[in-house]
Amino acid sequence: MPASSVGNDVDIDIGALFASLWRNRLRILLGSLLLTALAFLLLSLVSPKYRAETRILIETGESVFTRPANQQADDRPVLDQEGIKSQVELIGSSDLLKRVIVKLDLANNAELSAGAEPSALSRLFGAVGIGNNPDEETRDDYILQAVRDRLLVYSVQASRVIVIQFSSKDPALAASVANAIADEYVAAQQASKSQANTDATGWLQPEIADLSKRVKDAEAKVAAYRSSSDLLIGQNNAVLATQQLSELSSELSRVRANRAASEASAESVRAALAKGAPVETLPAVMASPLIQRLRERQVQLNNDIADLSASLLSGHPRIRALRSQLADLNNQIRLEARKVLGSLENEAETARLRESQLTSSLNQLKAQSSKAGEEEVELRALEREATAQRQLLESYLTRYREASSRTDRGYLPADARIFSRADRPIEPYFPKKIPMTIAAFVASLLLLSIITLLRALFSGQALRPAYTRPAPVEEAVRPVPVRAIPEPVLPVAEPAQPAIEPIVAETPEPPEKATAVDEEKPSKEIRAPVLDTPVETPAIPADHSGIANVATRLMASGAARAVVVSPEGDEASALTILLVRELADRGVRVILVDMTGSGEIGRSMLDDKNLPGITNLLVSEKHFSDVIHPDHYSQAEIIPLGNHDPAKAMQSVGRLPMILNALQSAYDLVVVDAGPATVVELKHLLADGTELILGVVDPDDPDVAEIARAVFDAKLLEPELLTPFNKGHLRLDAGRIVRSA
Repeated sequence: MPASSVGNDVDIDIGALFASLWRNRLRILLGSLLLTALAFLLLSLVSPKYRAETRILIETGESVFTRPANQQADDRPVLDQEGIKSQVELIGSSDLLKRVIVKLDLANNAELSAGAEPSALSRLFGAVGIGNNPDEETRDDYILQAVRDRLLVYSVQASRVIVIQFSSKDPALAASVANAIADEYVAAQQASKSQANTDATGWLQPEIADLSKRVKDAEAKVAAYRSSSDLLIGQNNAVLATQQLSELSSELSRVRANRAASEASAESVRAALAKGAPVETLPAVMASPLIQRLRERQVQLNNDIADLSASLLSGHPRIRALRSQLADLNNQIRLEARKVLGSLENEAETARLRESQLTSSLNQLKAQSSKAGEEEVELRALEREATAQRQLLESYLTRYREASSRTDRGYLPADARIFSRADRPIEPYFPKKIPMTIAAFVASLLLLSIITLLRALFSGQALRPAYTRPAPVEEAVRPVPVRAIPEPVLPVAEPAQPAIEPIVAETPEPPEKATAVDEEKPSKEIRAPVLDTPVETPAIPADHSGIANVATRLMASGAARAVVVSPEGDEASALTILLVRELADRGVRVILVDMTGSGEIGRSMLDDKNLPGITNLLVSEKHFSDVIHPDHYSQAEIIPLGNHDPAKAMQSVGRLPMILNALQSAYDLVVVDAGPATVVELKHLLADGTELILGVVDPDDPDVAEIARAVFDAKLLEPELLTPFNKGHLRLDAGRIVRSA
């Protein structure tokens, strides 16, 4: 069908497109084979190019045996990535390439000098002064540019390996140029080290001569000052005056100790003699040899008296003679003790005289030592200067010997090593006839197929008119089903509650049944009749006015956080679940935090799964993404109690305000069910923009009344009441729950 005969509403016929490909299959195949043969012929006419590759490793050439003594193994220079890139630029520098061109005589190579030879017309114009006459320098620049165009130098990533690639029509030339560039680079490294050593020896030699003179002068100053100040050196490199002072102080201490000992011994002997006590027990007396012999005679006389007393009476002449000898012996012992006392007093006096002499000598040496200390400060300054000059001279001498020995012996290891030399390549890298021929066949096949498809589209063969259904004049509108939530029914004993506007839910029609007719049928509002007699209703139905009213007030207040207190435990916490789901159904991005202590809320919303929750988040065991879970029955999300020990988790309750603030920044409303919390515990959860809600199932429960009264007494936020629909309209009045009339 021609394209001009088709209306504005057309569709593409996929079957016709593929049919056109099938009809023209022979033409497409023959055309692809023809183009492939032409491509193969052109590739055969192209001169093959070969590429050779040489690899260089950048490393320290020094061995452990030739490394300088003051250079450790870890101190050797290691090039970083910037240093490697600098070496790559050095290899591709013009000076190095020019040396390679001269070394291999590349100026006479036909391939490289093809663009450097001027044509006859250029020579003629140059001869008559029109244009530039190409000279020898211009020819060298052309050859250098030709070498640079065929050269590729790069560093292998995350290594110290440099790759040198050279491409040429001659495989032998490609290998020889790559190897020559690598050899020239290593030679340049060695030449650089040789020049550095030569410069170092030339600088060190006059410095060493100057330092030698300065060291000699400094040591001469030290010797002259020591002799002029009489600072003689004794043992342990100490000044003689200081050493004598130390020895004299030790001698004085010893003399004082001896004097004190002599005086003490003399005093003890004097006291014993004055009191008439036996002196034989005193150490100073017993040290006398005569006293010892007299003591032995005394013991013998006592033994003789004791033996004779057994057979003779006390008045016997024999016993009386022995006792007379014993009395004379005792007197002789006391006389000798007095002589010992006199000897001790003489020793003490001698020690006192010696002490006075040593004290006088010590005072003289103190004056000499003080003067020597002042002179020693100046001497040490001169010695430090001489030592510093000597150490610098020794370091310069060591460096000079190392540098001169390397220069003389020609040992100049380069910081690079050729570990893979280029071999003569066998296969050309361009052109790859077989792969390129296959690619040409696939490309030509695809190109001819696209051309065939475009022809089918532009000719109208692959187009068809779009099918349109005539619009009906009038189509019956299916009634919209509605469901009404019945108004709550109150017991007869209680006062009637005011009528509440029923909630009408409209079920939208499926998209395929919708019509665009002008006549629309308005939806109906159905009110549930109010019954006169009480009817038994479920405890907590799915939708009721109490939860809906609280949800409406929360949305109107714009609160960012709502704290629900459930004094009756899990039974009242079920109201919190219904409130959160009601908010989620209204499009509020809401999250419920279970802090009831029992964890029943999380299990109800997550099908009894024990997942990580707020306790794990408090102890930093889990992240937010690990503890936030979707409700299985609504669009709300929940952070359950968690599986960590709640007692240990509450030790980190200080992190709770930070966690709630973070959740408020991500959600429209954060609902926290605190369970039967106390007023003290509620203070950790309340902040600016927080609504307090009191979940009540049985308003007559004493726990409910107690918490309501406690909240009122603590002057916290005025709480909202969250009740099931069958409890009537309840309100708080001064901390008491009362029913509305």
